[in-house]
Amino acid sequence: MFVDQVKISLKAGDGGNGITAYRREKYVPFGGPAGGDGGKGASVVFEVDEGLRTLLDFRYQRHFKASKGGNGQSSNMHGKNAEDLVLKVPPGTIIKNVETDEVLADLVEDGQRAVVAKGGRGGRGNSRFATPRNPAPDFSEKGEPGEELDVSLELKLLADVGLVGFPSVGKSTLLSIVSKAKPKIGAYHFTTIKPNLGVVSTPDQRSFVMADLPGLIEGASDGVGLGHQFLRHVERTKVIVHMIDMSGSEGREPIEDYKVINQELAAYEQRLEDRPQIVVANKMDLPESQD
Repeated sequence: MFVDQVKISLKAGDGGNGITAYRREKYVPFGGPAGGDGGKGASVVFEVDEGLRTLLDFRYQRHFKASKGGNGQSSNMHGKNAEDLVLKVPPGTIIKNVETDEVLADLVEDGQRAVVAKGGRGGRGNSRFATPRNPAPDFSEKGEPGEELDVSLELKLLADVGLVGFPSVGKSTLLSIVSKAKPKIGAYHFTTIKPNLGVVSTPDQRSFVMADLPGLIEGASDGVGLGHQFLRHVERTKVIVHMIDMSGSEGREPIEDYKVINQELAAYEQRLEDRPQIVVANKMDLPESQD
């Protein structure tokens, strides 16, 4: 199952509490302060794993809570820092704050990391508060709470070439021919309901990634059909391959198809107007294409 957008809740770990303690030495019944600091709470960290292609794992678990730091101990021993909670995501993942819509991270490179929810600082033990006027303070500090927020994860596929066009114009067939990808192919609309990726090898030993995107229709930029759900995958492509059904078998004029798809791309993201585009005329062997 291809999942490219989810909302999840994050809670970083609270800092451990500092403690109030005193030295206990022979012949010194009430020594100076010896309370250690609390440990740092765990942060929630996102890391890119190039082996992942979808956000499916986050569909079944939506709440993530990191560990609390250890409490301070006597003899000025600090509490243990909690180990960060690392969540793996596929390359091309954008993380946004749900409340403010602020982009917190744009993760594209394998191994790239981003701290999205910071763990709380550990509280100070009473040793930290000793002064000449109060050499044996009887208080300590609680750990700070870890950050808590809701975030949205949005996957924008990292493909060099994006295949766009109306439904059933032959995008999936082209991908299956030029690469080893095996997308679902059928003679009905929206056979492709999720993006498919294929690696295309060239005679000079180079390669590039091609994405077959679900068919677009008029109004896609406003969310009609599969609309926004898949238009975002075009954003990162370097080249757009625009396939057109020249036979007019669906009752549409090829030139109108060309105009409509480009209007939808520009309405969704104006920068797509300047993206290099290759137009592929398909179904030229059908009798209707000769007119």
